[in-house]
Amino acid sequence: MLYLMHPYAQKRSLIMQLPWVLYILVGLFSVYFHSTLSFLGQILDELSILWLLATCYCIWFPCCYFPAFLKKDRFYFTCMILFISIMTTFLAFLKPIVNAYVLNSIAIHICYFVRMEYKKKNAQVNHMIIVSVAWWLLALSVWISDRVFCTFWQQINFAYLHSFWHIFISLVFPYVVVILVLLDGHYEMSDNSLEVHYWPHDEWFVGLPYVTLKGKKTNSVDKSC
Repeated sequence: MLYLMHPYAQKRSLIMQLPWVLYILVGLFSVYFHSTLSFLGQILDELSILWLLATCYCIWFPCCYFPAFLKKDRFYFTCMILFISIMTTFLAFLKPIVNAYVLNSIAIHICYFVRMEYKKKNAQVNHMIIVSVAWWLLALSVWISDRVFCTFWQQINFAYLHSFWHIFISLVFPYVVVILVLLDGHYEMSDNSLEVHYWPHDEWFVGLPYVTLKGKKTNSVDKSC
């Protein structure tokens, strides 16, 4: 994704690549947590997700949804998000349940934000929303099945559903980023120069979505292969 989204980042700002770097850290800390099941691993896993979401908010969240007292000023919005994230980080070490409440609150706000954008009937954005929600529901159903029917899966010696949860939920993030980038193009870029493609092929039923500039498609795989 760092490579595929590079043309967009070059035009807007290379800071747009920061979420992908943090996404790598989320994966590494998740591996550490599931390998050790330690308190430190849990904290690193949850806080990396918190800071990933905070970064996405600071970079891409549309100004039209900012609280009125910020007067659509991204600098002050960023300061507010960073303050909340720093406070949550310190409180998480004192009372870990705080981080869970904050992440759940963010999830509720994201649902509200997605609903508001879906009502605006942008075909491309709505398609991405539908697909991302489908992946999320698939991941959620696997997670619930793993939790509720754990005994059954153990009896048939199939203890891998939680790993499928991680795979499916990780696929949601690229779609969410594409939604945010498309909205960034709509609200912040007036030249309408963005287009969506899928890696490795646009024609495949399942692919990794990415946004690039029109005429600068970074999918270099030969279609004759």
